[in-house]
Amino acid sequence: MKLLFGFMAGWLLLSAPVFAEEFKAGTDYDTINPAQPTSDPSKVEVMEFFWYGCPHCYHFEPDLNNWIRSKPQNVVFIRQPAVFNEHWRNHAKAFFTAEALGVVEKVHSDFFDAIQNKHQTLESEKDLGKFFAAHGVKEDDFKAAFKSFAVDSKLRQAEGMAARYGVTGTPSIVVNGKYLVGPAKAKSFARMIEITNALIKKETEAKPPVAEAHGAPPIPEAPALKAAH
Repeated sequence: MKLLFGFMAGWLLLSAPVFAEEFKAGTDYDTINPAQPTSDPSKVEVMEFFWYGCPHCYHFEPDLNNWIRSKPQNVVFIRQPAVFNEHWRNHAKAFFTAEALGVVEKVHSDFFDAIQNKHQTLESEKDLGKFFAAHGVKEDDFKAAFKSFAVDSKLRQAEGMAARYGVTGTPSIVVNGKYLVGPAKAKSFARMIEITNALIKKETEAKPPVAEAHGAPPIPEAPALKAAH
């Protein structure tokens, strides 16, 4: 009888649901005050502040990329280079140049690799031009994008963004302009993703349901015409 009771108790323990960890503001993440506007209020925005020269950002990439591939459909993901000084500014300009050329996905990982593993600085226009050329970008196209008004505007905007969101280091994740997730409080990259997902769920549930679209009422069929006699 005791053996049966022990077996049943063990089975119940193993079959009990595993509840997700409850994350707390101030302990696991920070609240951004005031909350910042997002690019699309109908979606949940997730923004990553990063720097190509940051080894922690480089090591966070595999976890982040896995999350990007499986992120919920209602989530908009934005990469945002942080700018804290001139050194960071040059790398941010390289990112915005890649964005203007439509080659971010093509060069992003290689740019990290060139700096973190090959120890290239990639800051001067000449060095960046060579890097982009190695990735199939024509010299004239690179120069036009690098010196464009669009890239310059995004760069100037980026210089003040970290302060607006309360970002003091990288990598940092901002969820829907309201919550800041970083490795200092999260303790690990895997846990940063877990906290981000929990906050996405929280924001998704807080959004009012989208009203179903109703089409125009069907037009009643006309009565059949009687044949003339």
